[in-house]
Amino acid sequence: MSLDLKFEHYSRRQIMQIAAASLAGISGSGWLPRLAAASEGKRPPKACILLWMPGGPSQLETLDPKPGHRNGGPTEAIATSVPGIQLSQNLPRLGKQMQDVALIRSMQTREGDHGRATQLMQTGYRPLGGMIEYPVLGSLVAHRLEPAQSPLPGFVSIAPFRLGNLGSGFLGPRFSPLLVSGASNDPTARANLTVENLDPAGIERNALSQRQELLNLMRSGLPGGATSAMKHAAVYDQAMRMVETRGEGAFDLDQEPAELRDAYGRNRFGQGCLLARRLVERGVPFVEVSLDGNGEGTWDSHINNFRAVSTMCDSLDPAWSTLLTDLRDRGLLDSTLVIWMGEFGRTPVINSSGGRDHFPDAWSVALAGAGVRGGQVVGETTADAMQVKDRPVAAAELFATVLEAIGISSSSENAAGDRPIPIVDEGGSPIKELLG
Repeated sequence: MSLDLKFEHYSRRQIMQIAAASLAGISGSGWLPRLAAASEGKRPPKACILLWMPGGPSQLETLDPKPGHRNGGPTEAIATSVPGIQLSQNLPRLGKQMQDVALIRSMQTREGDHGRATQLMQTGYRPLGGMIEYPVLGSLVAHRLEPAQSPLPGFVSIAPFRLGNLGSGFLGPRFSPLLVSGASNDPTARANLTVENLDPAGIERNALSQRQELLNLMRSGLPGGATSAMKHAAVYDQAMRMVETRGEGAFDLDQEPAELRDAYGRNRFGQGCLLARRLVERGVPFVEVSLDGNGEGTWDSHINNFRAVSTMCDSLDPAWSTLLTDLRDRGLLDSTLVIWMGEFGRTPVINSSGGRDHFPDAWSVALAGAGVRGGQVVGETTADAMQVKDRPVAAAELFATVLEAIGISSSSENAAGDRPIPIVDEGGSPIKELLG
């Protein structure tokens, strides 16, 4: 069998790069499982990276500029790699990747409160004040796609920004995210976004194993494997696998070339995107990276919107575009969905403080990878950006599209106790023009 046929999902150039890296002593732990899968004729596992923009980014200064109209303000539009598709001048590097990016410019969700809108866009369900705690997208994906006995969790949230009680919901703590804040007293840990305390302080490895055996013995004495104890056991076992393997080195960004780290951006969001690539490379099915400004800016731009968005895009543009390039070069973009979104958009009308307020009526989201047909725009807003002119898209439709792209049936169900819960809310059909 020829090399091309044996590793049909990898180019000769990529395989030679891996071989050269192995000879040079560079860790190939993220590549080897994928090469093994390719050699057996299997496709690489699907994964999702959510670039979460809490606060609600302005669509007019990012994905849907309106130059020449008074609602567009001073922001100019720039050409992209796809003729006819323009982006804001704040995203020049992303514009060069537009052949792989699909824009949805007609999101219509009608939730203008940060908390309620965040719940809707993170869970796919509108908050109704009931007893059911719906799981966020990351927990849903981890529940369906997390590899058995993986040393890494199925859901990692980097620089997390949480409003309300959003987490794994009725799926239980087993599918809660591992939170990587980067807020550490250790400068090295903060710069590298490491997970602290992976080393068992003052405990020898054999003593740790003995403690694990004792705990297992205590568990076995519980009548019927009490539910709460079983949930605790699942979380504890995951933590132990992390400790025993030190996270497979996934959190050691010093393994990456300095030039690549520079390209992502030497800030928390940029290094978070690099860490996201390292995690999906090692089989983590869902990684969330938040850009909340870290005290230096905000997407919640009620005041000085144009300066605020420009500041945020200084971190966003290099990190987002480098992530797409890095995934593509490593043969991972075809199996990894990258989502960019916040909880809503901003008002087209500019307020008296030079800002834009909350606006869920007509705003934008972007998708790339995992077979999504890039180089196209779904939906259109009016010239003044006040309304959806064509093809309104609801949150449930976006959720269904995301799940289908990464191989999860949008018509499937979960169970909350004895009650079946659709994985996608009513009316959630995939956006067919986006899926290959």
